[in-house]
Amino acid sequence: MGLFDKLAGWLGLKKKEVHVLCLGLDNSGKTTIINKLKPSNAQTQDIVPTIGFSIEKFKTSRYLSFTVFDMSGQGRYRNLWEHYYKEGQAIIFVIDSSDKLRMVVAKEELDTLLNHPDIKHRRLPILFFANKMDLRDAISSVKVSQLLSLENIKDKPWHICASDALKGEGLQDGVDWLQDQITQSDPSNEDMRDK
Repeated sequence: MGLFDKLAGWLGLKKKEVHVLCLGLDNSGKTTIINKLKPSNAQTQDIVPTIGFSIEKFKTSRYLSFTVFDMSGQGRYRNLWEHYYKEGQAIIFVIDSSDKLRMVVAKEELDTLLNHPDIKHRRLPILFFANKMDLRDAISSVKVSQLLSLENIKDKPWHICASDALKGEGLQDGVDWLQDQITQSDPSNEDMRDK
């Protein structure tokens, strides 16, 4: 343990590992977003569709590290999502904002998620990325919010960010919001909020 870690321990600044579920339909950009959030020396150059799920761990600040469960969005794997709900402490839900035809399917999956017994009565923060904003057919994050009826989510903190995962645009804003939500919900991390 380094000197800074000891000092942080004495001051009550605990490091925290958070289990984050990254969900959304296939081809929405979940793996690309997670890859961009990792330190540059840990990023991979070739992104392939996730089969089943993958687990990525990375630090988002000095005090917070994320263990992200990147769940495949292919139809045949979506029923596996629920096996990870109990472990989740936050959710990143990624939407392909250029795929208007499947917006209804994304809404159905979101509704199923929000009504699941392991999620319904928990105050988990949900970060929405309206991804692929660089594409000509993309609709605004406001319109995505309306199509998904996000205004009806009253019992959980949520936030939507327009993003372009390939360039990394909008990702840091979303992660900053998620970090704030996580540190606010944990009374043992009071001092982390000021960092």
